[in-house]
Amino acid sequence: MKSERLLSLDVMRGMTIAAMILVNNPAVWGKAYAPLQHAFWHGMTPTDLIYPFFVFIMGVSAFFSLSKRYEGAGREAFSRILRRSAVIFGVGLLLQEISYFGYGTANFLSGQTSADATWFETVFPFRTFRIMGVLQGLALVYLFGSAALLCLRFRHLIVAAGGLLILYLVLLQTGNGYSLSADNIIAVVDRAVLGESHLYREWLPDGSRLAFEPEGLLSTLPRIAQFLLGCAAGRILLANEDAPMRFGRLFAFGTALFFTGLLLQYGDPLNKKIWSSSFALATSGFASLLLGLLCWVIDLHKQVRWTGFFRVFGVNPLFLYVAAWVLSVTLGALSIKSWFYTTLIDPLFGDASGSLVYSLCFILLVWSLGLVLYRRKIYIKI
Repeated sequence: MKSERLLSLDVMRGMTIAAMILVNNPAVWGKAYAPLQHAFWHGMTPTDLIYPFFVFIMGVSAFFSLSKRYEGAGREAFSRILRRSAVIFGVGLLLQEISYFGYGTANFLSGQTSADATWFETVFPFRTFRIMGVLQGLALVYLFGSAALLCLRFRHLIVAAGGLLILYLVLLQTGNGYSLSADNIIAVVDRAVLGESHLYREWLPDGSRLAFEPEGLLSTLPRIAQFLLGCAAGRILLANEDAPMRFGRLFAFGTALFFTGLLLQYGDPLNKKIWSSSFALATSGFASLLLGLLCWVIDLHKQVRWTGFFRVFGVNPLFLYVAAWVLSVTLGALSIKSWFYTTLIDPLFGDASGSLVYSLCFILLVWSLGLVLYRRKIYIKI
């Protein structure tokens, strides 16, 4: 099979980005629709599948785009990887600053900040700026995962993925990795490297907050492994076999990963916030199964009429993620979001259902922007 663009991969990427925007934009965070909330600690909800799906898809796409490495395109590919990783990381930092600027300005003007705080300190909080985030985590995964893809033979990639998951499992087992506490090895590493004031502050059941980064540096290891498993799925799809055989192998691969993750959870609980090895395996398996199903329906049986909505998101994923972030901050800082929800939605639908309706309205707004680009064949890449 040639490395042409797979429509099923675009659709799955679009589904993932659309879901990410949906769960990131409830009307009120405390009233989010239950299936759109993350598991508090151990366990897994549908929402917990979104980020790992995107990591897995990134691995599939990277194998497609970097498969020419076998033809000696190494140096140019390394340069592209470094540049793209830096851009993704920088965009993540920029989005953080947009949030600080928008909400900080709104809070400062409304008098919700401390009396001695200046506007500049409020909107540029250098001492407490959160360094990591979703895009920053993806940038690190792409950098190290793609470098491994260029440097290692394919069979060694699978060994590397397994080795990373085993290493991380040992670190969690020996470093108090399953407790939401300051002495968790993930928190220890992040405090030492990033500084406590630059970490996300997790809410605890008693109402206090703990500096604990869900996109931590140490938990990048299993995400890199998940990226490499995505590369393996990409290799299966590019194999020189007929379509039913390739898709069948992808189903078998996904089933093996999924059940391995489920069995491993008895000693290594499923947990997104620490990205446990069982979580990486189970979600990779689920992603493989979904991709195989989409390939079967879309690429083999050509059932494509229903895919239009997701293709809009799938061909411009980063741009629409950024646009959704900026739009969300703008609506929130200007109190347009609050007015729209309390005046038009909450009276009709109530709390949880109303929050879901608002999220759906918001995602349709972002989709309409993406539709303009899609119809004009504008694809924004980095």
